[in-house]
Amino acid sequence: MAAVRMNGTIAARRACPTAAERGPETALHSIVSMLRECALEAGGSFAGTGIGCTGPVDPETGIIGNVDLLPGWSGFALTSRLAGELNVPVAMENDADAAALSEASVDHSQRLIYLTVGTGIGAGLVFDGQLYRGAGGSHPELGHMTIDASGPLCYCGATGCWEVLASGPAMEEWARASACPEDRLEVPFSARKICELATTGHPFAAKVVHREARYLGIGIANLITAFCPNRIALGGGVMESSNLFLPEIMRTVSRSCGLVPFERTVIAKSGLGSETALLGAARVFQHRFPELWKA
Repeated sequence: MAAVRMNGTIAARRACPTAAERGPETALHSIVSMLRECALEAGGSFAGTGIGCTGPVDPETGIIGNVDLLPGWSGFALTSRLAGELNVPVAMENDADAAALSEASVDHSQRLIYLTVGTGIGAGLVFDGQLYRGAGGSHPELGHMTIDASGPLCYCGATGCWEVLASGPAMEEWARASACPEDRLEVPFSARKICELATTGHPFAAKVVHREARYLGIGIANLITAFCPNRIALGGGVMESSNLFLPEIMRTVSRSCGLVPFERTVIAKSGLGSETALLGAARVFQHRFPELWKA
């Protein structure tokens, strides 16, 4: 987390493990402590707080839904509790939506999709300067569109959804299940290690990367066919190695998007890099309370 100035620069930051298994009350205590430390270091007080949280979350009520990575947190009213502790307005969005707002603040494409590929796959859409919402203000879970109906079962209930085929853990699981002794791929099968080996020409690592890129390309092609965006910005841990995946992604897109002008969509790594999440949380506050955000 960070203290972000009104001009969009980071004044102070703190980090600690979420320790989700210890429950939301413990996490709330840590959040409040770190935010107060950031305010002290930044030499001022908060106008408000923005949160980007893995989904599903309700952006209107600030209540966390049934989040697989946060067992036992369902129903926790994070924004109202945090507002009560800090005595400032608090806003929350899905983390991919928060990142999309952050990217849109520096890339003014009319139709922007931010895609994050890490422990899961998520996407945020900003069209004509506005965050896209579904019915009831819901966040579209594009990482859970079906890519291969005969694929593995996902916790979302679908088989062969994008996340279960192309997230970082999915990439690692396929490598673990497919590797032979002669492939000489060291354990653990981390996505980072696989990408590092692929850059050296390791045959099996290159095979894993090619499969990952093909599935990423299929999903991205679906986004382009459905929305025809000006730009798709790639973020998340796996996309730190985007140069490994982009050639096959582009080949897959060119083969799959015959009815739309796919060549008009720029597909590139996020311009904000590791700052995306921190700045995204600040943009959540700006998006919800524009009258309080004065650069």
